[in-house]
Amino acid sequence: MDGPTCFCRDCLGDQDLGNKAVRRCGECGSPRLVRHPALPSLTLAHIDCDAFYATVEKRDNPELADKPVIIGGGKRGVVSAACYISRTYGVRSAMPMFKALALCPSAIVIRPDIAKYVRVGREVRHAMQALTPLVEPLSIDEAFLDLGGTQRVHGMIPAKVLARFAREVERGIGITVSVGLSCNKFLAKIASDLDKPRGFAALDQDEARVMLADKLVGFIFGVGPATQEKLLQRGFRTIADLQRADEVDLMKQFSTEGRRLWRLARGIDDRKVVPDRGAKTISSETTFETDIRDFATLEKTLWRLSEKVSARLKNSELSGLTITLKLKTADFRQRTRSQSIHAPTQLAAKIFAVSREMLVREVDGTAFRLMGTGVSALRAGSQADDTDMLDRRSAHAERAIDDLRRKFGNAAVIRGIAYDGPEKPE
Repeated sequence: MDGPTCFCRDCLGDQDLGNKAVRRCGECGSPRLVRHPALPSLTLAHIDCDAFYATVEKRDNPELADKPVIIGGGKRGVVSAACYISRTYGVRSAMPMFKALALCPSAIVIRPDIAKYVRVGREVRHAMQALTPLVEPLSIDEAFLDLGGTQRVHGMIPAKVLARFAREVERGIGITVSVGLSCNKFLAKIASDLDKPRGFAALDQDEARVMLADKLVGFIFGVGPATQEKLLQRGFRTIADLQRADEVDLMKQFSTEGRRLWRLARGIDDRKVVPDRGAKTISSETTFETDIRDFATLEKTLWRLSEKVSARLKNSELSGLTITLKLKTADFRQRTRSQSIHAPTQLAAKIFAVSREMLVREVDGTAFRLMGTGVSALRAGSQADDTDMLDRRSAHAERAIDDLRRKFGNAAVIRGIAYDGPEKPE
């Protein structure tokens, strides 16, 4: 495929590689140049929003721009996201909050606003789908894209299309993304992590084998601690060890997993980009500041969680048939209970009613440190069937409340069970 092997990410101008020492764009002076001999032929990308939750919060509050920000719960919660300033202190996602604050005591902690993040994620997703119909979401903030065959449509190679996309997201949506471009999913995902944040990296299969060689086998996706230990016991510590192995021998030792490992160690990945895979579950959970036994307190929290799940379902235009209650006891034992309903729902009242029935059966004096609820068996649908509610009036009332909140804010209507009164809700 013909096309430039070096261009400017800011003005998209082609660069002359005759002078290897050039470090800035000859047209606009930007140092953000993309160079790779295989650029014209690479069509599969992984796009990842940079520190997504934290970046959205900084976008909405410019005063936070130069401050360390952590998105997460209370002292007993975990870090949902950390901005890049916080990460310089060692803060990482999924880290216990108390440990994160010990590392970065000056951090500003913000409770996650999932409904807002879903809205921004949908904006980014729609922009992706304008590039190609082959968009496979992995989460709210990342996706694979296959731009094969789109050069004639866009009038430029996929690499330039992606650079323009990143620029437009930054200007129009106010967040940044990193792009990894390669010939397959495995290598594209690796490439997107090479130059964060605001990154753009290309990686082809010829160079992948050398780059992968010194990585531990756990670097390969799907190789967890148990598999890593089995590999280590048989002499496979690094990916180079897998590269030296015979494919048939690996298959004898590890069956089909052996063939997968042999291929990925060489940068070979035949998985296709599958569009519209969608989320399997939409859920919300919270870790309590102190353990809770009291049913009334648990019930109030459950309502708030049900409203959050409902908001995400409505924003995503989804509904679901299975409702799940998650509890974790003070000694970290997890209880998960699920119940299917006769018609798909996205309504908070139904999610709460079914979850509450399950909660009643679990409250027996046990102290709980975490609770969550979620909806699965998802399907497209902007509104749930009214017949799945306790009655139609309840469904219509909830949708009327949604309309009021869209116009006047979430505090416009507070359900009785969620009101902490007597003070005026903020």
